[in-house]
Amino acid sequence: MAQICICDDEEGILKYLKKLLKGHQVTTFNRGGELLAHLESPAGDRVELLLQDLRMPDLDGIQILQRVKEKRPELPVIIMTAFATVDDAVRAIKLGAHDYVTKPCPNEKLLSMVGNVLQMRRLASENRRLREELAGGAPERIVFTSPRFREVYDLTLKVASSDANILVLGESGTGKELIASALHHNSRRCTHQFVSLNCAALNDTLLESQLFGHLRGAFTGAVANQKGMLEEADGGTLFLDEIGDVSPTVQAKLLRVIQERDFIPVGSTRPKKVDVRFVAATNKDLQREVSEGRFREDLFYRLNVISINLPPLRERPEDIEPLARHFLRRFASRMSRDIRDITPEGLDALQSYGWPGNVRELENVMERAVILTNGSAITTDVIPLQVGRSAAQPPTVPARKPEMLALEEMERQHIEAVLKENRYNKSRTAEILAISRRTLDRRIAEFGMGEGEG
Repeated sequence: MAQICICDDEEGILKYLKKLLKGHQVTTFNRGGELLAHLESPAGDRVELLLQDLRMPDLDGIQILQRVKEKRPELPVIIMTAFATVDDAVRAIKLGAHDYVTKPCPNEKLLSMVGNVLQMRRLASENRRLREELAGGAPERIVFTSPRFREVYDLTLKVASSDANILVLGESGTGKELIASALHHNSRRCTHQFVSLNCAALNDTLLESQLFGHLRGAFTGAVANQKGMLEEADGGTLFLDEIGDVSPTVQAKLLRVIQERDFIPVGSTRPKKVDVRFVAATNKDLQREVSEGRFREDLFYRLNVISINLPPLRERPEDIEPLARHFLRRFASRMSRDIRDITPEGLDALQSYGWPGNVRELENVMERAVILTNGSAITTDVIPLQVGRSAAQPPTVPARKPEMLALEEMERQHIEAVLKENRYNKSRTAEILAISRRTLDRRIAEFGMGEGEG
C-alpha cells in the first residue's frame, strides 16, 4: 500500500479517484497551497506519488509541479487535465512530470500507470539500498530546520567533493558521525567503505590493532592475521571519533599514514599502501591540547585542512520539535507502536530543556517515551524528570552567570548534577551524557570527584 496525494479542484474527481485507488492510502486536496503545505510537513516525506490537475483555482498546475520538484525532485508526478494540448504536455514533461493523462481517463490505463510508477520506485529504492550496503551502509537522514544548522550542512555538501581531510568539532551528541557519513556519501568515494572508529573506547594496543591490523603472533591473543580499519577503508573514508584522546604514540603513526599514504601492520615490517580520506572528530579544544603538549601540532594541521563546527542543540532550538518527531516516527515504527503525536505540554517540556547531552540525549528521551506511552500521543508523564521539570518550574537565578564560568567548570558541575540525579549510577550517567563509561571515569578522576553515594 502506497501513500498517494491527489490534487484537483473538482470534488467528484477526487471522490472517484480515491475510490479507484482504494488499495492505497490516498490523501486529497482541492487547492494547490494545501498540497504544498502537506508535502513540506513531516507527513509529506512519506508520499510516493502525486496526481496533479493542471487547472487549479489558486495555483497553476505547472507552478505546483515546479515547486514540488524543487522540494522533492524524486517524487513522481502525473499531470491530469481536461484541456489537453501538446504544449502543456511537453512543458510538464520537461519540468519533470512522470507522465500526462487527459480526463476522463480509462480506469485500466490510470491503474496501469500508477502501478508502473510505484513498481519503478520500489526497484529504484531496492537498487539504492543494495548500492548503499556495498558502500558501507545508508547514511542516516539529517533532520533540521534552523538557519544555524543549514550553514553547517551547506558547508558539508560543499567540501564533500574534495579529498581534503576534515576536522568535525562539537560537543558530545551533536551529530559528528552523521556529518562524517554525509561527507562520505556525497563524495567520489561513496562507492567504497565508510569506516568508523571510536578512539576513546580502546587502549593503545587495541587501537593500533584495530587501525593497522596485525599478524598472527604479534601479541598475546593474536591467533590469526587481521585486516585493520585502514585497509578496510581503502578507497573510502575513515572516521576517527574522539581523536583528542589518542596517545602520542598512535598520533605519530597516524601522521605517517597521512603523509606517506602507507602503514605497517602490528607485527610486520612491510608497509602497505592505502588511499584513505580522514575525517576526525572531537569535543575537545584541540588547539589548547596542542599548546599544552598533549596533541601533535603537525597532526592537527594535517587533519584540520577544513573544520566543521557543530552547534549544540540549545543553540538551535528550532530543531528540537522536528528531531523529536523524527525519533518518534522511527521508534514507533521499530516497536510497532501506534503513537503519532506529542502533546503541547510534552513539546513545551522538550523545548524548555537545555539538552546538555544534545541530539543523542533527545533520541534517548524519545525512545524511552515511546516505550512507556500507553495512548497515541507522548505526554509529560513519560518524559524523564530532569526534562519535564524544566518546563514545570521557572529556572532559579544562579549566583554566577553561566557564561562567566569556564567550560571546564561548567562540565564539572553538569557531570556532578547528572551523577546525583541518577544516584551515582555511572553507567546510566554515561548514557545520558552520551559518553563512554571510560571517558566518564576519566572526567571524574580529573575533576577530583568522590565516588558519591553509590
